Amino acid sequence: MNTKIIRTLVKKEMLDVFRDKKTVIMMLVVPIILYPLIFIGVMQLMTFISSSMEEQNYKIAVEAEDDGRFLHKLEEFRRDSQAKGEQTEESQSYEITLIDADSITDYETALNEEEIDVYVSGQMEDGKIQYDVYYLSSVENSAYAANLVKEVCNGLKEDMTRQMIAEAGMDVEAILEPIHYEKQDVASSEQSIGSIMGSILPFMLIVSLLMGTMYPAIDTTAGERERGTLETILTLPVTNRQLIVSKFITVAVIGIASALLNIASMGAITLYMYKMLDVQTEMNSFNLAKFIPAILVCMLAIFAFSLFISAVAMCVTSFAKSYKEANNYITPLMLVVMFVGYIGFIPNVELTQTVAMIPVANICLLIKNMLLFKVEYASIAVVLLSNVAYAVLAILFLSRIYDSEAILFSDGKAGLQLFEKRENLKKGGVPTVSDVWFVVAFTILLILYVGSMLQVKFGLAGVFGTQMILLFVPLFLVVYTKRDIRQTYGFARAKVSGYLGGALMMIGIVLINFVLAAGLMSLFPESTSNVETAFANIFGDNVLAVFMVVAIAPAVCEEMLFRGVIMHSLKAKYKVSSAIAITAVLFGLYHMSLVKFIPTGLLGLILCIVVWKTGSIYPAMIMHFINNAISIIITYYPEQVEKVLPILGKSNFTAMDVLCLCAAGGIFAATGALVLHKAKSAAK
Repeated sequence: MNTKIIRTLVKKEMLDVFRDKKTVIMMLVVPIILYPLIFIGVMQLMTFISSSMEEQNYKIAVEAEDDGRFLHKLEEFRRDSQAKGEQTEESQSYEITLIDADSITDYETALNEEEIDVYVSGQMEDGKIQYDVYYLSSVENSAYAANLVKEVCNGLKEDMTRQMIAEAGMDVEAILEPIHYEKQDVASSEQSIGSIMGSILPFMLIVSLLMGTMYPAIDTTAGERERGTLETILTLPVTNRQLIVSKFITVAVIGIASALLNIASMGAITLYMYKMLDVQTEMNSFNLAKFIPAILVCMLAIFAFSLFISAVAMCVTSFAKSYKEANNYITPLMLVVMFVGYIGFIPNVELTQTVAMIPVANICLLIKNMLLFKVEYASIAVVLLSNVAYAVLAILFLSRIYDSEAILFSDGKAGLQLFEKRENLKKGGVPTVSDVWFVVAFTILLILYVGSMLQVKFGLAGVFGTQMILLFVPLFLVVYTKRDIRQTYGFARAKVSGYLGGALMMIGIVLINFVLAAGLMSLFPESTSNVETAFANIFGDNVLAVFMVVAIAPAVCEEMLFRGVIMHSLKAKYKVSSAIAITAVLFGLYHMSLVKFIPTGLLGLILCIVVWKTGSIYPAMIMHFINNAISIIITYYPEQVEKVLPILGKSNFTAMDVLCLCAAGGIFAATGALVLHKAKSAAK
């Protein structure tokens, strides 16, 4: 690859990007100027409000039968406040004006007309003093005065208690404070600061990188397409790969620069806040050198995530015909990334081998762990390599877009029809790829934040609710955009040979998955135990209910989403092989477990092939049900299964066992594939 051409193209792309005012504002103005002004302004405003409230004159009306105790204590509090203000050179004093209670006929009217701030009524009851404090919570002066009265009452209560104990001839301190409690924080200043930054910094980095890459990605793809300069560039002696690499480098560099500027700005603001709050004890013992490994890993994480988010953003915006349309396309991506970025604020979320492969979440948890001095080199490697791998896949996908010249000659049928007026949409066909990606992203958000809560709170019923999300969200898309339901979901009759072929392939895949699952369980025992624990906590002992929710519901809902909406929409846009592969990967990722990813991905691949060969989704539904039903039977009836098939009851497979299972699975799968090859759709 000619690096000189790439450098020239990068310079050109940089100049084009920096001519865009939005990019300059988001990259330079916001972190360098706006953030400091906002934070400093808010702090100064809070300081001003606090001081102004403390310097106010509070009008208090007191009607109390307490021999003047309340008034005496109130005056004592006022003198103490003034003395404290003089010693600390801070404005801590306040003025109190006592209003004659006899002059007030209606305290509510007086409060509403702001003649008084607080009305205090005190009566003696059974040797006790009952103080009723009337105020307006909607008025700041009144609310602040009410808090002042509360402090006075607490101080008066303490004085009276001490007096009564002393008069009884008892030890005051021994009675009032029989236990001395004092927390001793043994965490170092580095650990304390790391804990705070570990929650805030990952999210700030994610957001800054997202905002830094968003506008350059739009400008280098949809913006250039709208300006009409892309056609000119493609006519030059420049390969598509060189063009893509130059655009990608531009977006990634700007994203990294924006993130670093945001970090520098936040660091300066933090130092200013420490100075304003006079936090010297922690800062004096703070050792920045201990954070050097964390800083280095964070820099690598920023670099890896920048590659990933830049590539994904360019893929998303490449389908847009205009700058405005690209903004609509990238909005779902922003929402997903920002919501997942909140994982750093959630306590007790560990960076497992499974989580280390989940985009966005892995970066957040890695940075958090490094700032907490939790170093796991295997997790670091998995996180960084997975982000680079995802970036490479996205770039390859982007290369396919440019090679096909769809970026130039797209007719707009791949756009987001979900946001168009329904009366402007034509009936028929399948949803667009853009609509599908939007719905998939929205469905993931609902599953992560709604479905997870439903499962935690309602158990098995929550799992059923999650399945309903998978069913009705895509169905809303299909109905709203007037798509053909039969074509979208594959509701067509299949020949008996189709069901037979699917069943034979199902048996083969089940046998092969036993081997794969056993191998993955031995490699990742932690993930396996987590899955088993979740299964036991959620599903319970009601086998019939588990069959309904775990076997029947997914066979319908998951198939209608993955082998229905997703697969048929992708198949209408891309090659069949690409549509099947993407659907299978998404199906594997949906189960959110490294142990399950390969087996479920393989299962999803076979189900896609069955739907493609038969032209019907019904065989795939039956196959899915059989697979899940077998898992339930093995889980709840292990002894009976072991009697019928002793090999399945083994915890460790020998080489001969593996060979036999794989051979049997291969024979069944091959036979089923042969039968499917001859099967024809009977769709009507």
